[in-house]
Amino acid sequence: MAWVNQTMVTEFVLLGLSETWEVKVLLFVFFLLLYTATLFNNVLIFSAIISDHRLSDSPMLFLLGHLAFLDLCLSSFATPRYLFDFVAQHQAISFQGCMAQIFFLHLFAGGEMILLTAMAYDRYVAICHPLRYASLMSRHHCIGLVLASWAGGLLHASVQLGFTISAPFCGPNQVDNYFCDLPFVIQLACIDTYPLEVMMMTNSGIMSLVCLLVLLLSYALILSRIHSRSRSEGPSKAASTCTSHLIVVTMYLGPCLFMYLRPGTRSMIDKVLSVFYISITPFMNPTVYALRNNDMKAAIRRLGSKFMFRSYHAHEQLECPWVTFPFRGGDSRR
Repeated sequence: MAWVNQTMVTEFVLLGLSETWEVKVLLFVFFLLLYTATLFNNVLIFSAIISDHRLSDSPMLFLLGHLAFLDLCLSSFATPRYLFDFVAQHQAISFQGCMAQIFFLHLFAGGEMILLTAMAYDRYVAICHPLRYASLMSRHHCIGLVLASWAGGLLHASVQLGFTISAPFCGPNQVDNYFCDLPFVIQLACIDTYPLEVMMMTNSGIMSLVCLLVLLLSYALILSRIHSRSRSEGPSKAASTCTSHLIVVTMYLGPCLFMYLRPGTRSMIDKVLSVFYISITPFMNPTVYALRNNDMKAAIRRLGSKFMFRSYHAHEQLECPWVTFPFRGGDSRR
């Protein structure tokens, strides 16, 4: 099937999540606070891991550092523009900007799906095959998993963008969301959108479904092993940890499956679910994966102490420069 590129649309109008001014203000405050907290948490975790060699040598925390970086990217590709456009009262986005949002959304979201699957595999090996953990999760294998997540996300995003950008857009240009998401944009194409929806279901939907099934299988095996051990050793903290991981992963992949495996018209629930996987999940991941880890909490405290120490000494140098640069042969305070 050959599509002749007859695109005449030069920009899209983002309708947002609501048309009521009061609701728009509440949403602006909500997204501003949520984005600020997401940036703070993920930057803190990423900085703590790269500044502490003991943490970066741990396979789980090495993967967690890359998850924090992906969460930063996923939460930043659209939310800052939404906040800026609200202040500037500007709702339009160029055609190229819209296509870029679609590409980066699927690059970061696809990479995060694969990385979450790799982290589940790490926990499976650590709990079910502890004697082989050092060999199966060596530094080379961890780097390979990270590269695979980026390569998978790039391939996934390239396929999505290739099909979308080749479709003609010559009529309506109003996107019923606050960013360009594929299910909402392809409805505006001036052709029969069924082939595009099939492509979307095949690519995004099946990818999400496969990752979810692998994750469910991994955590099922982990919880089964923990349950068998707990009969003799008592309740394990790992069980609650794995359960919380599974809940967050389901909250991330569930909306993706609902949106990308269901063709047809879009409703308000689709817009709400899109908030989950680009805003809520990047905010929750640090709390669930990192801030419950004792090594991670200790590293954050060391990073905070180091920052306070440097700030204190910088303040002392500003007030008492002679302490660092004394005069020779005379009174150092003169």
